[in-house]
Amino acid sequence: MTDMITIAPTAPAPPRAAVLDDAHVGDIRGALGTIRQGDHGERRGLSARFKTLLAIVGPGLIVMVGDNDAGAFDTYGQAGQNYGTSLLWTLLLLIPVLYVNQEMVLRLGAVTGVGHARLILERFGKFWGAFSVIDLFLLNALTIVTEFIGVTLAVGYLGLPRTVSVLVAAAVVIAAATTGSFRRFERVSLLLCAGSLLLIPVYFMIHPAPSRMAHDFVVPGMPHGAGLADVMLLIIAIVGTTVAPWQLFFQQSYVIDKRITPRFLRYEKADLWLGIGIVTVGAAAMMGFVAAAFHGTPQAGDFSDAGGVARGLEAEAGKLAGVLFAIALLDASVIGAAAVSLSTAYALGDVMGLEHSLHRGVRSAKGFYAIFAGVILTAAVIVIVPGSPLGLLTTGVQTLAGVLLPSATVFLLLLCNDRTVLGPWVNGRVTNVFTSLVVAALVTMSVILTAAVLFPGITSTAILDITAICGVAGLLALGYAETRRRLKGWAPAGPVDRTGKGTWRMPPLEQLPKPVVSTGRKVGLTALRVYLLVAMVLVIVRVTQLALGH
Repeated sequence: MTDMITIAPTAPAPPRAAVLDDAHVGDIRGALGTIRQGDHGERRGLSARFKTLLAIVGPGLIVMVGDNDAGAFDTYGQAGQNYGTSLLWTLLLLIPVLYVNQEMVLRLGAVTGVGHARLILERFGKFWGAFSVIDLFLLNALTIVTEFIGVTLAVGYLGLPRTVSVLVAAAVVIAAATTGSFRRFERVSLLLCAGSLLLIPVYFMIHPAPSRMAHDFVVPGMPHGAGLADVMLLIIAIVGTTVAPWQLFFQQSYVIDKRITPRFLRYEKADLWLGIGIVTVGAAAMMGFVAAAFHGTPQAGDFSDAGGVARGLEAEAGKLAGVLFAIALLDASVIGAAAVSLSTAYALGDVMGLEHSLHRGVRSAKGFYAIFAGVILTAAVIVIVPGSPLGLLTTGVQTLAGVLLPSATVFLLLLCNDRTVLGPWVNGRVTNVFTSLVVAALVTMSVILTAAVLFPGITSTAILDITAICGVAGLLALGYAETRRRLKGWAPAGPVDRTGKGTWRMPPLEQLPKPVVSTGRKVGLTALRVYLLVAMVLVIVRVTQLALGH
């Protein structure tokens, strides 16, 4: 397949950033075009800008569509089958959260040239670096298991052999990434992204009421007659399946691997918006057509799994609707497994000093590809082994994601305010305020989710109490920080000097001054560490109880 675009070099190459793998420097070889390393020519006219966008498209689209994976199919299907379209508004609220989180990591990647895990290691020390990578590895491994569970549900509906299908899916994912060509992997990934559009014809075959969906998308409301505890947990699940820790690590490393520099950030932001648009439309369509298909049926309010959704769609609109949904589920599971596995390999390669790039072949990046293939094959084997506790693993994924997501967002916010790391690219005031509110909401949801999984009988009163306690704790923390600042006579941070922003890149890691950790940050990180340790211990206890049948 020939390149669609080739833009010739017109100026000297920009200064090299603190990249850890020399394969991350060179031409941008995207699925739909090439931009030469030394190209600094001005894009004049709509055609030139569109060609540049085509060459850049990939990271934002893949990370977003990859997040509409097997777990998302289950979550959105459950919302539609059990509560109709009454929770569609959650998707609208999550759009700015998705953009702000992912914009920060793509900015970190383009400006620093260093992966997310390595930056945490360098700026917060070995404990947090090891903690972030080890926990990411465990959470991702369990998440990949759920992707292959999605494969079994899809092929089960389609009447294909379960074991062979899982192994073939694993082989396809591994083969796509191990060719030594970044462009080939991205082309396969974009083809899988296109497969997610199969949900659109299913929507028109079921034809849910557009006016009702539009109302529920923009007007928040709660399902009538539903228990607050059940609805809150489902809302948290929607947040957890839409904003996941692996996305941060994947997006930053993939932007670096694609060799995107700050010069092309606005095009990458457009790519991100494209991905957010597709994932939002897909999620809303799924929730809408599942709600319409099950409305008034005995199965309404009795969600089982995505396989049950496919059978319900068949009963409502015929076999083709069920088949298209099953193929879309299979497609989503495969791209989800590829993206999550790649985020694991990138993170471990980053901190272990391994050659880690899709531009390299297997021979020159053995460790990187061994990690990638290893987690894929392990997950596939777990799913096909008879008697594997798949339900227990799903519970573990849900709990770990809830525990780790707030900490991942906290580190992201701190890194994006580190002037040594981002210089003139650090966050502005509005971004910091918004992200701080998001972190507060995520921490509250994380605590509720952890408590609910560990104590399934949690009541609505307990959930409201937890929310109130978290709110008070947040206000006390803000009051303490402001009081300490005034007592010490510390002036607020001055305005950011944006001079030279267009060409500024982070210096090599060894040239960065050692970060100064304030008392307030130490207190905050210590509190976060205590919460994570306590939550992890409780999770282990609960999982052990479930494994023993208690």
